[in-house]
Parts: sequence; structure tokens; C-alpha cells
Amino acid sequence: MAGWQPVQWWCVYNDSAILEKLAESMYSFKAYPLDEDFGVVAAALINKHPCLKEPGSPTGWYGWKNSLKFKMGNYRTKLRKAGCLDVAINRGKRGKYFPEGESATKNIKRPKRSEANFLPNFPEGQDETSLEMDREALVEEMKKRQPNRTLISQKMDQTFQLRRRELVETGPPVQKMVERWPALFTESQVFAEFNRIACKNLQRDFFEALDRYTPRFIHIFKSKTGSVGRTLAELLEQISGTSGVTAKRSVVLRGIPILLGDVCSEFYRTCFDYNGNEDFVHIPVGLLTVIPEDTPNSSSNMLHLDSVSTAIIVEGGIVMKDIRDLPLAVCLLFGLSYALHLDYPNCMKNTFNFIQQVILELGQKTLKPKLQSLKNQLLA
Repeated sequence: MAGWQPVQWWCVYNDSAILEKLAESMYSFKAYPLDEDFGVVAAALINKHPCLKEPGSPTGWYGWKNSLKFKMGNYRTKLRKAGCLDVAINRGKRGKYFPEGESATKNIKRPKRSEANFLPNFPEGQDETSLEMDREALVEEMKKRQPNRTLISQKMDQTFQLRRRELVETGPPVQKMVERWPALFTESQVFAEFNRIACKNLQRDFFEALDRYTPRFIHIFKSKTGSVGRTLAELLEQISGTSGVTAKRSVVLRGIPILLGDVCSEFYRTCFDYNGNEDFVHIPVGLLTVIPEDTPNSSSNMLHLDSVSTAIIVEGGIVMKDIRDLPLAVCLLFGLSYALHLDYPNCMKNTFNFIQQVILELGQKTLKPKLQSLKNQLLA
């Protein structure tokens, strides 16, 4: 043993144990990592422990990456058998013992927008029956003229797991969610629910980033030419001489879809009164701004800075109303897309993805070309 030199313990440790520890660590961040996530972890492994580098491999870690994918699948299987909801929900996929099942890679219910708490287990000592009793107490409290906000926050925290299970497993109509969870459609609870799901302060982070980027956005708007430039100039003209933060936020949020090529004519709607207005019954997701009756006919690019209030439409019905301004309504709607497990509206998909990935820095770092181009301009 003379001359023996100690080596890093990773080099003599069982490969399977290494992969098991890596899978366990990755699961704490994501139950279903992406291909690029496996590559990053494998590369970090051999960078930290060079003795594990694969001889003859171009990258030195490609085999580790593939092995880690299989180990991650095995690790999820163990957790599924143990009853962990975020992976147990995908049981019944096609496999050795269930050949007639759905494809193992089809319609997987998993976090897609950096949801840190996608489908947590019920709290210890609680079950569906006990949480349903808490939900019923919530509904009764919301019927009061002045509900107890402290009690509502407490009960909403306690019933979070039940609510997520309903949404992810069955995907009920939004109107049913309004009836079963009326507190969820209040401003404070939209933000609280987003924090429960994504562990992020939506209201603070959204407006801080929006205000930080506003001067650069306005510069980009002014630099555009052609039809896009004319449309943006029409928006900018409405805030000329105005220093109000709400006006600037509004013009930025109305201008981003124009830059990204979204068609938002069905998303931004106006009316004189909420009641009796059925023009929005076929709108899957949108914002409805109530304007004064003496407002003259105007183009679809009018900001309506003197609006009475704004409402949020989901699945053809108003789910929140009397919102004080457009920027807050956009922020709340983004929060509801997480709280209700909704897809982004097709007509505004680029805009909502930009808000998620660039403004709030949530989810994948890889951006679609349009989004990457705007981000590059924003950070130039």
C-alpha cells in the first residue's frame, strides 16, 4: 500500500448510489426534469469529480445523463408506490403490467411553468373529508358581508392541497370553481395562491420588473417603423405629457403583444356596463374594461385611462370585477392562470410566456425566437 494516494470518495462509490442521490436531489426541484436539466446535472457531476469522466466520450458525461434519466424514472416509480400525489396522478400509463394504458409520454400531468408546489400531498393528519369541511366553512364565511380575512387566509392555506388535486386531476369548469372556492377569486387570495404554487411574490415582482423595463420598452416602441410603429405611436401619443405610473404600465402591457405578433382584439374588450353585456360569452380568456358612457368611439388601441373599472373573463364569464386598473388586471389574470391551472389564451400566448419567462424569470431559460429577440432588445 506504499505510495497509495487517497482519491475522491465519488470514484470508489457505487454508480447506482451516485445516481440515486442525484435523482433524489433533482426530484426536490422537479419531479419531471427536462432533457437539458439532466445534461446540466451530468456535466456538473464530472466537473466536480473529474475521476467520473467517461473515457472516449465527446462530453465525458453523456452516459451519466442517460443513466440518470432511467434512475429518475425508477425513483418516481418508488414514490408513486409510496403514494406521492405529484407522481401518483400519472399512474395507469402504458407499461409492462398495463399494456392497454395510455402512452407513458402522453398527457403527463406535471409542472410546466415552474410550479414549485404542483400537487402536494395532504397535510399530516388530514384527509379529503376533513379538508372538505374546511372548504365548506370557507364558503359560509364568504357569504358574510364582512368576511374574516384572517380566517379565510388560514383556511385557504389548509385546503391548498385539496384545491390543487381538484384542478389537476379533474380540471373542473371555472364556474364550478367560483362556486366551490369563492375566496380564490379575491385579489389577496390570487396573489397568495400564486405564492403557494410558485413560491414567488407575484404582485411585487411583476410591477418591480415592469417599472424597471418601462423606459427601455418605450425606447423600443419609438424605434419601430411600419404598421407596428404606427400602432405603437398611437399608444404612446395617449400618454404624452403624462408621468403617471399606471399610464406607462398600461402602454407597455398593450404594446408587448404588438411587438410579439399576438392578436389581442378579442382579449381586450370594452363596455359601458357589466350587466346585460353578452358580447364576451364566447371569449375563453380576456379583460373587459368599463368605460364612461360619454366616451367617443375609438380604435381598439385606445388605453381608456379614464376607465371606471376592469373585469376578468374566463370561459365566457366574469370571475373578477371592479379591478382598479388594467395593469393590476393583467397581473391578476396571470396569477389566475396558475391558480386555476389554465392554459394561456392562444391570442396572447407569446405575451403571457414573455411575462412568465422574462418579466418574472420563471420556467425554461430557452425562449422562442420572438421572445428571445425582444429580450435581447430589452437588455441591449
